[in-house]
Amino acid sequence: MKDYQKISELVKADLDIIIKGLCAKLNLQEPIHNQVKDFLYAPAKHIRPLLAILYLKACKIELTENHYKLLTAIELVHNASLIHDDVIDNEELRRSRKTLNTTFTPKIAVVAGDYLLACAVDYIKELKNLEVLDIFIKTLANMCKGEFTQYFSLNKIPDMDEYLYKTEQKTAKLFVAALEGCAILSKGINRDYAIEFAKNFGIAFQIKDDLSNIVTSNTDVQNGIYTAPIILSGSVDNPAIEKTYTLLNNYIELARVNLKPIEDNIYKQALLELTEIYKK
Repeated sequence: MKDYQKISELVKADLDIIIKGLCAKLNLQEPIHNQVKDFLYAPAKHIRPLLAILYLKACKIELTENHYKLLTAIELVHNASLIHDDVIDNEELRRSRKTLNTTFTPKIAVVAGDYLLACAVDYIKELKNLEVLDIFIKTLANMCKGEFTQYFSLNKIPDMDEYLYKTEQKTAKLFVAALEGCAILSKGINRDYAIEFAKNFGIAFQIKDDLSNIVTSNTDVQNGIYTAPIILSGSVDNPAIEKTYTLLNNYIELARVNLKPIEDNIYKQALLELTEIYKK
């Protein structure tokens, strides 16, 4: 995605601080240390911190050390969830590399994911902000609830409300935690607007990912996970691609509406361009 790279370049210096921080707290024995380090440093979009940084700058907020710590913690949680997902789905590759559960064992991979969560909590502890800590804890719990909802819906076509609930808990809540946490650590940001933007973008992000899975590998269906294209058609064999794109675009438009109160500047424009990337 050339446009995505261009947007990332706009805040590269900020993203580099977060990427560097991902491994700052690692203190493991070999060979697991370098394997986890390589996993964290593998090329990735870093969409959650990118979104938050652009939002802060669009609101004319100068990032502080606490913002970086929060967003590093968010990215660590995301990476921990990927390691855990690989175990759950028995994946062999992630980011074109062998997964930790393949290189070692599923048990060791789970512990590695747990270790990253501990590193994330350590960053949150350093903020000395109970409100952010509360959001962080609830986000971890909600992500687990989303995973439970997905598991207990396996091989069943859920209704749209259940799908959207799972999507919000499992995916969108981490986007919300990033922007809401940043709003708490800043002055001059409307917290409600930030939450709504993050929620709508996060849901759209997951719908886009579910669409991509259906039209490429179709592993979700093979694993008994029935997402929006299947729900909207009511048939595993005939996914409703166009209807799902309409659903996706509706959430993107909601996210764009949430940006309207922000004064026009290059960072707001970058956020709008970012939402366009995720439309059909």
